[in-house]
Amino acid sequence: MDYQYTNETKTRLRRIEGQIRGVLRLMEEGKSCKDVVSQLSAVRNAADRAMAQIVAENLQQCILEEQAAGRDGSKLVKEAVELLVKSR
Repeated sequence: MDYQYTNETKTRLRRIEGQIRGVLRLMEEGKSCKDVVSQLSAVRNAADRAMAQIVAENLQQCILEEQAAGRDGSKLVKEAVELLVKSR
């Protein structure tokens, strides 16, 4: 199955990429641990939101495919929840 990723999701990841570059810049400039950790926390939160968005979008697509094939999509929902829990 081919998964489709939205431009919104790709934009989120590019923003995270920029945040990572910003963290590296803070480190190179010798900024405080507090500043670096604060920015890394923002990166982690953004990555968590991106993961949730990716799972939600693809789950919707998979459930629609299961329904079109006359199958129950509840197993997919369980797998998606487990995937999100493991990612933490």
